[in-house]
Amino acid sequence: MNKTRNIYFTSDHHFGHENIIKFTNRPFGSVEDMDQELIKRWNSRVNKHDKVYHLGDFGLCKAERMRDILEQLNGHIFLIRGNHEGAALANPNRFEWIKDYFELNVNDEEAPNGKQKIILLHYAMRVWRSSFRGTWHLYGHSHGSLTDDPTMNSFDVGVDCHDFYPITYEEVKAIMSKKIWEPPFKNE
Repeated sequence: MNKTRNIYFTSDHHFGHENIIKFTNRPFGSVEDMDQELIKRWNSRVNKHDKVYHLGDFGLCKAERMRDILEQLNGHIFLIRGNHEGAALANPNRFEWIKDYFELNVNDEEAPNGKQKIILLHYAMRVWRSSFRGTWHLYGHSHGSLTDDPTMNSFDVGVDCHDFYPITYEEVKAIMSKKIWEPPFKNE
């Protein structure tokens, strides 16, 4: 059985944040429509046993509204803090953990040494721990405004970049496989 099938990544839902619709030109008529569609798309991919690494900016709303939204979402949610987390932080029991930064190791037989290391942070970085060894970096915050660099093993997992769905580890792996990254320190 493929154990990577139940791992998802996402960011920047901004539940309850009415102005994000115009700021990022989201195709929703109201914040209520946006929230319901984001919940629907999340749950269409994620089941109750899946792991979801959310890389920040979960929502900008009252704590009670966030609790109602969190109760509707499937999966075990791990939150990397972004800059809009007040309502999420008021509901810490819904998260497996809340951190500023995390180094995730995914068991993957096709990865070097059978593990793929992934650096999770809300913000994009140009370099990160072990980036020169093929470690991946996933981020959010930029809502697709940063041009993807095909020579770097990093990209934006925010909902604005992925049709408002969380993406699977396998989808991340497929995107990374198209990168033209090469180790900077080759043995010659």
